Amino acid sequence: MTDAPPPFELLPGTGRSPVILHVPHAAREIPRSVRAGIALGDGELARELDHITDAHTDRIAEVAAGLADVTPWRFVNRLSRLVVDPERFPDEREEMLAVGMGAVYTRTTHGDALRSEGVDAGPLVERYFLPYARAMTEAVADRLDSTGRAVIIDVHSYPSRRLPYELHGEGPRPAVCLGTDSFHTPPVLLDAAREAFGETFGETELDTPFSGTYVPLEFYGKRPEVSALMVEIRRDTYMTEPGGPAGPRLERLGRALAGLVDAVSR
Repeated sequence: MTDAPPPFELLPGTGRSPVILHVPHAAREIPRSVRAGIALGDGELARELDHITDAHTDRIAEVAAGLADVTPWRFVNRLSRLVVDPERFPDEREEMLAVGMGAVYTRTTHGDALRSEGVDAGPLVERYFLPYARAMTEAVADRLDSTGRAVIIDVHSYPSRRLPYELHGEGPRPAVCLGTDSFHTPPVLLDAAREAFGETFGETELDTPFSGTYVPLEFYGKRPEVSALMVEIRRDTYMTEPGGPAGPRLERLGRALAGLVDAVSR
């Protein structure tokens, strides 16, 4: 764990591409200054990272970007979501705060204390969350200025078995869950995702076990030119759980994601 790793990275795509592949949860890196406020021992922390990290999703996005006819942009978080979760908000809805999973997590996936008593979330929000949000907002604004639209595709994964922190995990756990938003997920985007992943895995469901999409607040509910879809891939389809190596199906997922990118880029 280094002291100052780059917090995030915007990897350029083709100028005419409206697509941003957003990869917020793939990293395990925790700066030393943040690690000091975490109450877990090294072994416990490693196990928690195995459960909470969307392992190899950065690689899936990389494969997709390499195969797509029109190269998408990639916005990749280089720090663990245990530092801050960029897809939460400081005033996150009460149900996520209730399980200690707001912008700054206070509980583990199994409900244990994550942070030491008295750790102030404010400096973490100021140092890590707000710059990330600004940079993502600027990336979306740049796609709007360049192409007249922006398509945010969130690349996530989730465990094959429900973890205790999941509040709505009693439903189906398909190979690919497509998270939607009533304002920002148009039918054409959803149809393209169903076709791309259905051809590869045959099994897709909407908003189960996770729902919703990520759109920067500046555009949320205001700009229909910003469309968004969350792609949640069940981990046992491409890797050894929890936190193990990826298998050969990762490349197939990358090809499917590239197909989605090309469909919405046209």
